[in-house]
Amino acid sequence: MDRRAFITLLGGSVLAAPLATKAQQAGKVPKVGWLSMGTPASPMAVTSSEAFRQGLRDNGYLEGQNITVEYRYAEGKPERFPEFAAEFVRLQVEVIVAGAGTVAAIGARKVTTTIPIVMSISGDPVALGLAASLSRPGSNVTGQTQLSPEMSWKRLELLNDIRPVQRVAILWNPTNPEAARSLQETQAAARRLGAVAVPVEARSPDALKGAHETASRANAKALVVLNDPMFVTHRLPLIEAAQHYKLPAVYPWKEAVVDGGLMSYGPNLLELHRSAANYVAKILRGAKPGDLPIAEPTKFELVLNLKTAKALGLMIPQSLLVRADEIIQ
Repeated sequence: MDRRAFITLLGGSVLAAPLATKAQQAGKVPKVGWLSMGTPASPMAVTSSEAFRQGLRDNGYLEGQNITVEYRYAEGKPERFPEFAAEFVRLQVEVIVAGAGTVAAIGARKVTTTIPIVMSISGDPVALGLAASLSRPGSNVTGQTQLSPEMSWKRLELLNDIRPVQRVAILWNPTNPEAARSLQETQAAARRLGAVAVPVEARSPDALKGAHETASRANAKALVVLNDPMFVTHRLPLIEAAQHYKLPAVYPWKEAVVDGGLMSYGPNLLELHRSAANYVAKILRGAKPGDLPIAEPTKFELVLNLKTAKALGLMIPQSLLVRADEIIQ
C-alpha cells in the first residue's frame, strides 16, 4: 500500500469511528435523559423516542451497548419536568433532551444551568430567555426551533384556499409559555386576510371538546390549532371534536392529518426528533451547547386528508393537490 492510500485509509477510519467507541475505551458509557409529554405507550411518544434512537444509531450510538437513555414521561403534566430534570442531575446524565417542546426545556433549565439541554423541538428560545441568539445561544440550551415568522399566515392562507375564511377560531393553551406570542401572530395574520379571529382556550385535555363547542357557538367557520405538546398528545379527541362541529382545521403536525384531521403545514416532527441526536453526538464529542447554533426549519410539509375533506363537504382545489407533499385518501 503506498503512502497516499495509507493516509486516506487511516483518515477515513478516524472519521468513521464513532465517539461512542472513544467513550467506551475511556471506560464510561454516556448517559442521556429524554423528556416526553406523553405516556410510555402513547403513539406519539413511542414514535418520537424511536426517531431519536435512530438518530443516535446514525451517529454510532446503540442504546444498551455504548449509550444509556433514561426516559421520563410527564403524562400530560408539564409541571413534572423540573422533577424529572432534578432526577437526571442525580443520575449524572451528560445531556438532557427536551423532546416535549419548549415547556420541557424551561422545566429542565429551572433545575440546571450546567448540564447541556437539547431541544428537539421548540418555540422561540430567544424570546423565552433560553438563548441569547439562535446563531450563538451562549447558554446550556441549544437544539431546534420549529417556528417561522410566516407560519401563521401560511396556514390561514391554505385554509382560505379551501374555504374563504371570514371568521376563524384559534385554539391555544394559555399555560404554554410561548402560546401568547403564537396567538398574536395568528390574529395578525387573520387581520391581513380580512378575517375575524376568535381565540378559544383549552388548558387541559378535558377542555378540548368544550373549546370546539365554544368556537361553533361563536360562528367560527374554520379552526387553526396552535402548536402545543398537549394538543399533539391528545390530538384524537381534538380531531373528533373538529369533525363533530364541521370545522375545517389546519394543524402544525402531519400526525393529526394521518389520524383524520383535514390539513397540516409544518416541519416533520419525527425528523426533528431524529436530528436532535446530532446535537447530542456533538456535545458528547466535546462541543459546548452555547456554541451550537439553534437550527431553524428549512422544509415544511403540506399534508391533506381527502376522506376528511369529503366528510366535511369540501372540495380541495387542484392548486393545493399539486403542492401537497402527501395526500391521504
